[in-house]
Amino acid sequence: MVVDSPLSSPLGPPACEKDAKALQFIEEMTRNAESVQQRVLAEILSRNAETEYLTRFQLNGATDRETFKSKLPVITYEDLQPEIHRIANGDRSAILSAQPISEFLTSSGTSAGERKLMPTIKEELDRRQLLYSLLMPVMNLYVAGLDKGKGLYFLFVKSETRTPGGLLARPVLTSYYKSDHFKTRPYDPYNVYTSPNEAILCPDSFQSMYTQMLCGLLDRHQVLRLGAVFASGLLRAIRFLQLNWRQLAHDMETGSLNLKITDPLLRECIVKTLKPNPELAQFVHHECSKDDWEGIIVRIWPNTKYLDVIVTGAMAQYIPTLDYYSGGLPLACTMYASSECYFGLNLNPMCKPSEVSYTIMPNMAYFEFFPHEPNLDSTGFDFTRELPPKLVDLVDVEVGKEYELLITTYAGLCRYRVGDILRVTGFHNSAPQFHFVRRKNVLLSIDSDKTDEAELQTAVENASHLLREHNASVVEYTSHADTKTIPGHYVVYWELLVKDSTNSPDNDTLEQCCLAMEESLNSVYRQGRVADNSIGPLEIRVVKNGTFEELMDYAISRGASINQYKVPRCVNFTPILELLDSRVVSAHFSPALPHWSPERSQ
Repeated sequence: MVVDSPLSSPLGPPACEKDAKALQFIEEMTRNAESVQQRVLAEILSRNAETEYLTRFQLNGATDRETFKSKLPVITYEDLQPEIHRIANGDRSAILSAQPISEFLTSSGTSAGERKLMPTIKEELDRRQLLYSLLMPVMNLYVAGLDKGKGLYFLFVKSETRTPGGLLARPVLTSYYKSDHFKTRPYDPYNVYTSPNEAILCPDSFQSMYTQMLCGLLDRHQVLRLGAVFASGLLRAIRFLQLNWRQLAHDMETGSLNLKITDPLLRECIVKTLKPNPELAQFVHHECSKDDWEGIIVRIWPNTKYLDVIVTGAMAQYIPTLDYYSGGLPLACTMYASSECYFGLNLNPMCKPSEVSYTIMPNMAYFEFFPHEPNLDSTGFDFTRELPPKLVDLVDVEVGKEYELLITTYAGLCRYRVGDILRVTGFHNSAPQFHFVRRKNVLLSIDSDKTDEAELQTAVENASHLLREHNASVVEYTSHADTKTIPGHYVVYWELLVKDSTNSPDNDTLEQCCLAMEESLNSVYRQGRVADNSIGPLEIRVVKNGTFEELMDYAISRGASINQYKVPRCVNFTPILELLDSRVVSAHFSPALPHWSPERSQ
């Protein structure tokens, strides 16, 4: 029910009084973005004035923006590694933060082959919880009645490790799920999960996934939304159902729990609620035994209103597969966050995935932006200079321009390059809204060519259009720069979803897909193919169904977080390449040269 509240927000009529306060907070922060940013920077510099890091650059207690920008350099993770190693090894002095480092958050990004360790402090949990608390009040503006049912969210933890100095090191979501903010959260009718805490907190990924799926099936009529952190996580859950529905149906029919569920707390929790339900078991058997799984989500969970998953950036390639399994349900991207910092939220969460923009919340950290020129070299600027040029403040970015994001956090990161490239799409009040473009990196290079993630994604999308006449699509992909051949060439591994086995894509079609990818790549690549003969024909290797699930299992077995795992868009690690190559069912090469002429600028 919409509340007629004195706190009613310009964003829309709130669903309840609690929502009204949350929406009002968003308005206050975004209207006063400049003053909030000044306050945040002053607080950070004042609190950390006596730290070793700030003392090194002789701020002498200054908290103003001008002194901060003139004396502190822009840094990368590699610049901070000596300090981070000291903290990890047990140095408890005020190196980066005046407040004690409470734990390290392990990033999905790596440095020299190792996961990055991001220092954090206890109060950051409060800041993250604050951003979480704003998501449902915004969603309730667009989807009514979410207090009448539950959310089926596939959420997972990873067992944490400890640094030599005894600090916990774990993914940011594991930290949050294991915190009292999550475990003892107050009841909120708009945010009820089908999964009990015991299932989410079980460190065994099979037991966790199995019981979360079981609870979701038992509550299938109450489920109003399905979600996971990334789109790939939700598809992994669907794949899990394909492989395990018979055992799940058996448990529902008999009221007895799979003996593979051995975690004592989890087993006790599920057994209490599991009762024989032959009718439900028969329904699951009837639906899941069909060869056609199109629309399986709405067939099993008929009241689902949307899917809550990240489908921006590299996750965009999952959209066709999600549409296939969901019958075209809306895809909601709600927030923008990383291990280093939580940044902001999507104020129009039901928009098309291609139109997703995140509003930066100015209270989360101090933000700066370096103008990014796509035509410059891979850095765009020599950040090794001691004093960088003046960067752009949050409220001064310009619509249509791209920027690299830098943050200064309460935990002690100062002018830190996150590595994200963002495009300004507009403003909400005085706070900018950004479209996530990509991570700033180069995926593939054979010679002077440099192909990034966005280019590869576009090339795959363009080539996959040729699969439509065969009623097929690319479910998953990765790539490798094969330099064993002379000249070297790009290898792209495709896993296909073929809906009609009698009309599978033939060799000619897949060869044309190779050429279509090459036509989509940049002019430097095409010049290397056509004029310089420095790059060989692009190759597509089709792999067996389930190969990328094996790839994920392998990564998890080596310590990757199931929450943060994303299929690498480029692979160079020999065991992974060997796994991929052992699953290849066919290989196809570009049959001709792509178009290129020196007159073309792009």
